[in-house]
Amino acid sequence: MKKFITTVKNIFSIEDLRIRILNTIGLLIVFRIGSFVVLPGVDPSRLGEAASGIFGLIDTFLGGSFSRASIFGLGIMPYISASIVLQLLTVGVPYFQKLQKEGESGRKRINQITRVLTILITLAQGVGYITATIPDEAIVINKTLFMTSALVLLTAGTMFCMWIGEKITEKGIGNGISMLIMIGIISALPGAIISESLSKGGGGILLLLLEAVILFFVVVGVVALTEAVRRIPVQYAKQVVGGKVYGGQRQYIPIKVNASGVMPIIFAQSLMFLPALIAQIWAEDSDIASYIGTTFSDFTSWQYNLVFAVMIVLFTFFYTAITVNPEQIAEDMKRNGGFVPGIKPGGPTADFIDNIISRITLPGSILLALVAIMPAFAIIAGVSSEFAQFYGGTSLLIMVGVILDTLRQIESYLLMRHYEGMMKSGNMKNDPSSYAVA
Repeated sequence: MKKFITTVKNIFSIEDLRIRILNTIGLLIVFRIGSFVVLPGVDPSRLGEAASGIFGLIDTFLGGSFSRASIFGLGIMPYISASIVLQLLTVGVPYFQKLQKEGESGRKRINQITRVLTILITLAQGVGYITATIPDEAIVINKTLFMTSALVLLTAGTMFCMWIGEKITEKGIGNGISMLIMIGIISALPGAIISESLSKGGGGILLLLLEAVILFFVVVGVVALTEAVRRIPVQYAKQVVGGKVYGGQRQYIPIKVNASGVMPIIFAQSLMFLPALIAQIWAEDSDIASYIGTTFSDFTSWQYNLVFAVMIVLFTFFYTAITVNPEQIAEDMKRNGGFVPGIKPGGPTADFIDNIISRITLPGSILLALVAIMPAFAIIAGVSSEFAQFYGGTSLLIMVGVILDTLRQIESYLLMRHYEGMMKSGNMKNDPSSYAVA
């Protein structure tokens, strides 16, 4: 405890770090306040029940602003969608590949295109959002006027959220966009704990403590999955430049076991709502369609979780294949005079790296699938649905990833000022190789 207090004092004794932390807190407060500002012309008491299904997942990411018909009702999600689209385009479209290789100017151009695409996506999603989530009886003004003003406000709200995220990244601590999603998820934690406590009653304290202990070990496992890497040794040839010798040392390329992050879960979860949706169309005419609709509407069923897990494994391989390019890694190594000991530069090195990626992606994808279906097991074991979402899935992976990234940035400030790091073992010292696995 004493070491923790000393570390906190050290953090706030660094002026730049203190200002960044206060800026981050202030911007997050603004974001949370905005999530409670309801669109003009909406009666909040007539909005109905909380969102469920894919809408419930979005509502979790946005801290409840989606179900409250807030001016931040779409939040940062259109920007994330636009970023994913641009990321996929840079893989298959030569024009975007060229922009990506142009350095700073290309990056600025991609950012401009992302912003324009964000506005277009927000307008398209805004129409669907208003139609699907805001009932007519909740609209107390002219519907045409409301639709127009709501689209303008939702678009402005999304762009303001994007601005807040960029300011957190620039003048705060951590990745701003990720921080906004994380704060939305964490905002549901106090209510989930209270709901779980009330459901257990006065005699359920021991059971609640047991659930907390299990949650702790689940978080530890997710941290290990997030940080685990396979180190590939790289030897650089010695070069004499201006009478000085450069290179000759051995370094490592860290290949993450879970290189795809949460994207496979997001992709798979988006598609898992299609069977139930399609089955509803033919449910009255077919017993099979009715069975499929019932089965895939219950995310605790073994059929749902089996299909969900298989899709996550497949999407993990797909997303890893489009984000990690062994040929590019091998080419960069060859250009800089590096080589893997015992492997010829060029094509053989690319094949060697691709083989390693394939071998570590399989166990990584299986563990990721296990994390994704953990909330279903928690609900089956008697945990409330509000609290069960923190036992795994997208929510837990995002929280762990953002918190670790923020801790690394704080750690770097402490080490630059010659303070002792936050972790006694030194595992947070910006060295991903310290989490290496065989």
